[in-house]
Amino acid sequence: MFVNELQCHYEDYENDGFTVFRNVLDSDLIEEVRSHVEWLTKKYPSLRPEHLHHPLIRDDAFWVRLVSDSRLLNIAELFIGPDIVSFTSHYICKSAYDGHEVLWHQDGAYWDLRPMKAVALWVAVDRSEPANGCLQMLPGTHKEPLLAIESRPDSPNMLASTMPFDQYSHIEPVDIILNPGDVSVHHPHIIHGSKKNLSPNRRCGLDIGFIPAGVGVHNEGLYRTPMLLRGKPASGCLYQPWPKAIEGKTISFSGDDKWNKRATEHNASFNHIEQSNENPLETTNRMMERLASTSVKSI
Repeated sequence: MFVNELQCHYEDYENDGFTVFRNVLDSDLIEEVRSHVEWLTKKYPSLRPEHLHHPLIRDDAFWVRLVSDSRLLNIAELFIGPDIVSFTSHYICKSAYDGHEVLWHQDGAYWDLRPMKAVALWVAVDRSEPANGCLQMLPGTHKEPLLAIESRPDSPNMLASTMPFDQYSHIEPVDIILNPGDVSVHHPHIIHGSKKNLSPNRRCGLDIGFIPAGVGVHNEGLYRTPMLLRGKPASGCLYQPWPKAIEGKTISFSGDDKWNKRATEHNASFNHIEQSNENPLETTNRMMERLASTSVKSI
């Protein structure tokens, strides 16, 4: 990617709070991602496909292979620097005719990061367009402060919550239309959401939150799997070790025969966070309860 093109993306992000990179991931990897989503939905049938949350990543080598892809990290590095940690990642798959909406919100309102330095990448697994509930951004709202979360249990929505919106209703939303392999990038303060999927076509994407290695994650009992993906660990910080590719814990994927050596070498470079004994599904359900109670930042 040329320097001028990168500068244009950075300027769009600074001015509008979001930008889109086209044709980032190849079609072969996207097919593996689709197989992974199918495998996860069969493994966790009690979860709606909008709720394949980051606690499930703990033992899943393919998921870590995906979020650590150098093409995604190159994008993240443009916005947060070379020492990169993923503290959250989440498949949001809206089934045909049944996909829940995501009400207006700011990602940073749910994250207790100190300092609030982060970037979100949204990787398109399927074609994403207005008919199947694509992302919508309110340009320029990344310059607004973080606002309080409001509970919204009255209608099905992925976050079970929203934010005070009336003062922003005059801003025309921008539809983020993506093809598989495209990547949308957005600021933690920007107001965004997406409508229900009432179309015959699924809309699936992977949302990834990246932070510099020295940023602290202070959500009580949540975001317990920060993973150092590139660069140097921060002094005094602990990170989740990369899992090995073990049958039943992940899917078969290209390069999985070399993955365990790579993971072992990488894990030797930093201090490990204490492993939780809680079942990943239990952690995910607890996270969803916290979302519904608007207590994700504190108990």
